[in-house]
Amino acid sequence: MSRFSYYDYPDALKPLFAMKAYIDHSGLEKGLVHLVMLRASQLNGCAYCIDMHSKEARAEGETEQRLYVLQAWREAPFYSERERAAFAWCEAVTRLDPVHGVPDDVYEQARAQFSERELIDLNLLVIMINGWNRIAIPSKQEPGNFQPAKHKAA
Repeated sequence: MSRFSYYDYPDALKPLFAMKAYIDHSGLEKGLVHLVMLRASQLNGCAYCIDMHSKEARAEGETEQRLYVLQAWREAPFYSERERAAFAWCEAVTRLDPVHGVPDDVYEQARAQFSERELIDLNLLVIMINGWNRIAIPSKQEPGNFQPAKHKAA
């Protein structure tokens, strides 16, 4: 059982919902967005968000294999260079180095795959999911009951 529910205070969540709406219309690929949210949630150990984002990704057509192996994306051959750059960026921003911040090589890898605007959007995505993780973890949101909305085939 959760400690408390932010959902009982919808005004408190408006900024994160607005950020999610922005990301949804940013032009970043839906599959990439789901995988980045899942990867950040794995890094943060947020069981509720891992459950949610794996289910959402699966509902949008992501493969089981790519979901299962995401934690070891560097060793897996089935992620694109763009996805790899996004995962490296996600990890660097989620685990900011206290001295050096985001390493130059991670930035260069990201800039090779993303326009400046896309990189800003990717950065906002990572900020957003880290915010959601920091809501779900201390409130002890219970994983397992989330059901994704039904998606229409494109």
